[in-house]
Amino acid sequence: MTALDRETRKWLGSAGFTVDDEALWCEALTHGSTGESRHYQRLEFLGDRVLGLAIAGWLFERTQDDEGKLAQRLNALVSKRACAEVARRLGVPGHVRLGKQARDDGAAESENVLGDVMEALLGANYLAGGFESTCDLVRTFWREQVEGQTGRAKHPKSALQEWAAGNQRRPPEYELLDRSGPDHAARFTVRVRVHNVGEAEATAASKQEAETAAARTFMETFG
Repeated sequence: MTALDRETRKWLGSAGFTVDDEALWCEALTHGSTGESRHYQRLEFLGDRVLGLAIAGWLFERTQDDEGKLAQRLNALVSKRACAEVARRLGVPGHVRLGKQARDDGAAESENVLGDVMEALLGANYLAGGFESTCDLVRTFWREQVEGQTGRAKHPKSALQEWAAGNQRRPPEYELLDRSGPDHAARFTVRVRVHNVGEAEATAASKQEAETAAARTFMETFG
């Protein structure tokens, strides 16, 4: 794994990434289903931390929000969903290196896979070009979300928790009902219940996102 496809190298350069060591970028774009020993998981770990610091610093600079609001926005902006949205906008799906079965299963469009690869690309850029260069990329790629409404509304789980307390109800209880599909395209179904009020279910690509969706559905139904 030493050479990038010509079109992929061109795409990385046009997106603004610092492409020098091609093996590093192959690693960032390689899913474990290929069977290759070097794939994106380690770079994803690194990129997740780089992204968090870049977004946190950006939010601190541009707002006077208190810690709670900063944390709420940060969590939304670095979520798997937000990373996958950026990945799709950049055209990442066309360049992810997948095993045949994973590709046939739709992993190239999986929110989990795209979010992971986006973080891995940031990790690779951090190693290749440093933090300042990567921070500049984050500010370009995430500008639409930071300047938009992502994370501004109260998180559905927090809203439900406050609603239950305000209505003198027991705290909401979340239950994982089902997990299905392969790791790269997993689906989680969660039920949230408030005693003597009702319950709601939702399915998403992660347990956390399913809980969030269930809380949102509960509030739309009973709130």
